[in-house]
Amino acid sequence: MFSLGLFYIFVYMTIEQLHQLFLKHPQVSTDTRNIQSNSIFFALKGPNFNGNKFASEALRNGAAYAIADEIEYATGDQIILVEDALKALQELAAFHRNYCDAKIIGLTGSNGKTTTKELIFTVLSRKFKTIATKGNLNNHLGVPLTLLTIQENTEFAIVEMGANHKKEIEFLCTIAQPDYGYITNFGKAHLEGFGGIEGVIKGKSELYEYLISGNKNIFFNGDDPVQVNKLKKYRNKIGYAINNPQCLNIKFLGAQPFVVLKVDDTEIRTQLVGSYNFTNCCISVLIGKYFNVPLEDIKKAIENYLPRNNRSQIIDKNNYHIVLDAYNANPNSMEAALEHFNSIPGNNKTAILGDMFELGEQAHEEHQKIVDLATGMKFTSVILVGGNFYKTNSKFLKFQSFEDFSRYLKEHKINKGNILIKGSRGMALERILDYL
Repeated sequence: MFSLGLFYIFVYMTIEQLHQLFLKHPQVSTDTRNIQSNSIFFALKGPNFNGNKFASEALRNGAAYAIADEIEYATGDQIILVEDALKALQELAAFHRNYCDAKIIGLTGSNGKTTTKELIFTVLSRKFKTIATKGNLNNHLGVPLTLLTIQENTEFAIVEMGANHKKEIEFLCTIAQPDYGYITNFGKAHLEGFGGIEGVIKGKSELYEYLISGNKNIFFNGDDPVQVNKLKKYRNKIGYAINNPQCLNIKFLGAQPFVVLKVDDTEIRTQLVGSYNFTNCCISVLIGKYFNVPLEDIKKAIENYLPRNNRSQIIDKNNYHIVLDAYNANPNSMEAALEHFNSIPGNNKTAILGDMFELGEQAHEEHQKIVDLATGMKFTSVILVGGNFYKTNSKFLKFQSFEDFSRYLKEHKINKGNILIKGSRGMALERILDYL
């Protein structure tokens, strides 16, 4: 019998039996709209849906089996009844993680998780059979789905872990059971759920605590005083830094506009804008070197990496030079993006900023700080979009919603030149591209 500290949930089938079924049908589906043929469908529940109602439909659409947790829908031999379908998925993933030999690298932090994950993936893939979290599937559902993509020949799995409240990383660690870990940084993200920056530090550090409890290896930023302080008594740590003799020394050579760094005698010229991407590159170098990926391969991997999915993308369109960073935003990443945009050459610069979400009681204060920061910068114009920015005290053009802004764009042109587009995912500011 297998347990994660969760109560035992399988009624008619042990976890070993379910795993044997999974090995014969190694695809998992959670949505009948895109069922994979011969997969196992898990009937998950949410605030506005009940997957149990679609168990039979999943079978008709090609699933081999369905896992349900309401007895009225267990209407055939191909529908397996459990007490909780989500926990069944999580325990299956944890069992599979231990069944395979892949080493797990756990990754969390306030900013840069996905870019860091992709950089580490592209570096390790030069030498090893590697898989990584797809997109941002980094929560209590996404982590199990990632683990279930590990194959018997997979050597490394990079598992991104997101959290917006305490104990979430701790729980994800019980599922993924990482062998190594890295925290990108501690920033002002999800302040509402964490209860402030100290809560963020405590919540993200749950990855450290898990690794330390198992005497496992931790990768860290030797220039981050919070990380250095938390790990000062821990021996199994491997760090990078600009100038720290106990860490791998990596030099920052600039970001005008793309990050350039130097390790040993090798210069790496990336396609990533902004000095804030320097540490994302550093950790991929560190991990690559630790696992003996040749430095020339590390260089090629990082230099060939091209950001996508609205993350620090460079887009040239109709005489606009656009920095599209609209995947997500919090006060730290917003400040970094503005400082980078302010530093690039050119006189005609427009910053379009969208609301930052999940800041709770600090929302007004943090939005006002960003407005104050932008006020002192050399921008031709700043445009604010969203209810939080609309409430700030500023001289800038502002709109309460994207719909209001889009109506404005139909009648007015944004000046040609450099444009920064930055906001939280919920703002979907990439829609601005349709108006340029």
